[in-house]
Amino acid sequence: MLKKFFQAFRPDKPAFLPDPDAELALGALLVRVAQSDREYQVEEISLIDRILARLYQHNAIEAAKVRATCEKLHAAAPETDTFGKLIRETTDLEERLAALDALWEVVLADDQERQGELRIVEDARKAMGLSYADSQAARARALNKDQNTDG
Repeated sequence: MLKKFFQAFRPDKPAFLPDPDAELALGALLVRVAQSDREYQVEEISLIDRILARLYQHNAIEAAKVRATCEKLHAAAPETDTFGKLIRETTDLEERLAALDALWEVVLADDQERQGELRIVEDARKAMGLSYADSQAARARALNKDQNTDG
């Protein structure tokens, strides 16, 4: 009886989620990093929207819609390395490096590097086939970008 009661509040069909492509995989990773500290802040959300707009030539509304889809993908998501492998298999080196830059931008958005965020970036880096040196260079670029926007 209790089972039927709870089923009455569940949707009949699960929400449709598209098969992720490189854009949705990166967006889901960005959301995963931002939510890893359990403080998904407005600044992080708007940064993810700006990153998606910049990398994929979206206007603000399109970027927000993509991010919303990425939030759902993240919630129902495979492991971090699955997203990273999808990016590796469907993009060139330049795009993978841009994805790593974007991940570091989100990590550094709140001026704190938390262990959970770093683990996600490291797992994604390995899955994307990028080196530790690539990650450190991406981190430096993200720090430099952040310092240039503060002043």
